[in-house]
Amino acid sequence: MRIDRPPPGEELDFDGEESVPRQAATVILLRGGAETLEVLLVRRTPAARFMGGVWVFPGGAVDTSEGEGDQAHRIAAVRELQEEAAITLDDPGALVKFSRWITPPQVRIRFDTHFFLAPVPAGQEPRVDGDEVVDLGWFAPRAALDAADREEIALVFPTIKHLEQLAGFASADEVLAYARGRDVRPVVPHVVMDGEIARVVLPGDPGADA
Repeated sequence: MRIDRPPPGEELDFDGEESVPRQAATVILLRGGAETLEVLLVRRTPAARFMGGVWVFPGGAVDTSEGEGDQAHRIAAVRELQEEAAITLDDPGALVKFSRWITPPQVRIRFDTHFFLAPVPAGQEPRVDGDEVVDLGWFAPRAALDAADREEIALVFPTIKHLEQLAGFASADEVLAYARGRDVRPVVPHVVMDGEIARVVLPGDPGADA
């Protein structure tokens, strides 16, 4: 049994009680200004039990010391970006909210993840921490998807769907302008069974209500 492009270590539970998602935050770091669009992806260490070796946007869980609500997510996003990619953002309030994804209820380890956009600050270059993150790269969204199709990098469902959306924008400035002031609502994918195959689907997709 498999999920389309499953995160390593992900466990399914169709019969148990639905777990409460842990609050998390992610930064989609952009570069290219008005000319092009590239996003930063980092590769998690293959030694990680959960999503080992997968390429993701920098991010992680919200710490309880960071409070609650939107500000806590922004603080966590800035912290994770600095820890994983050595990029310092001075103002969490300047992050632009882009999306919110909640792990399917059929998955045991769940996150309620708030995705933010930010342009890379002038003069800063990302670096891996060598612990949680072992590699990184700037990718045009479509180039990242093509690399995954060639099995050169491993991506998971939420990253794929974000890259597909970002591929529709011509520049970093264009996607930032689109996201500013946008009403962000949570997206909750579901896992559905197709015989012995488990598939991740979005609300409204064929089979989503199966």
